[in-house]
Amino acid sequence: MGWARGGKIVAYSAEISRANPSCFLFVIDQSASMADPWGGESGKKKADGVADAINRLLQDLVIKCAKEEGVRDYYYVGVIGYGASVGPAFSGNLSGQGVVPISQIADKPARLEERKKKMDDGAGGMVEQTIRFPIWFDPKANGGTPMNQALSQAAGVVDAFVKAHPDCFPPVVIHITDGESTDGDPSAAMDRITSLASSDGGVLLFNLHISGTAGTIEYPNSGEGLPDQYSRTLFEGASPLTEFMRQVATEHNANASEGSRAFVFNATPIAVIQALDIGTRPSNLR
Repeated sequence: MGWARGGKIVAYSAEISRANPSCFLFVIDQSASMADPWGGESGKKKADGVADAINRLLQDLVIKCAKEEGVRDYYYVGVIGYGASVGPAFSGNLSGQGVVPISQIADKPARLEERKKKMDDGAGGMVEQTIRFPIWFDPKANGGTPMNQALSQAAGVVDAFVKAHPDCFPPVVIHITDGESTDGDPSAAMDRITSLASSDGGVLLFNLHISGTAGTIEYPNSGEGLPDQYSRTLFEGASPLTEFMRQVATEHNANASEGSRAFVFNATPIAVIQALDIGTRPSNLR
């Protein structure tokens, strides 16, 4: 996919560097229904599963940006939560911050938790080991689903970033929700996000819908097979996948074709983790 700007087609090709960083913004549903079980996770709450996925991703981004002299600020990262309230959702020392450079993410986890992880013992078996798992984002589940307000706030954050970095690789907004908006149609807010652009292309919006039911639909290129107007609204608001994102989706055995949108309906925990990789894997990190 290319982006027309002044008669010239650009194809999401800007290098990501310390001099020209990009941005990831996560918009996370924290409404009361996120306390419900998430399918395939042995009764794990949706809020807990999403928080684990976001914290793992933040750790992976820190590792990708780590060089001998320290963590390079290739990315600025933010999390907006919405439920009983709407706003920045980092925990600990980053509480209240909008988007922060990845070096601050590295330096300021809220805490380290001990987790159990099964690992290969080198002899054909598995052994359980204790690992230290950094936490930047805590699960919450209360209140309604003020999606419109949250996405409008996200548009403002991304707009400010693009104005400060006009030639950046376009920011990626990843929105994870399990329900319908309770404060009006979010279409205009989604349109505002995707109408923003750097000189390298339009801002990219992922909409990931999660539920406790089966029947996952990944990266469709049409809304025809979707079950209701709500799912079609999220589909229509999501960006088309870039060519590189389609390649990464194929690596995950997802059926992504030209015209596929950055949208998953009834996403399983694995599908969310894969979508986070598709949305944040760099094609041109310097």
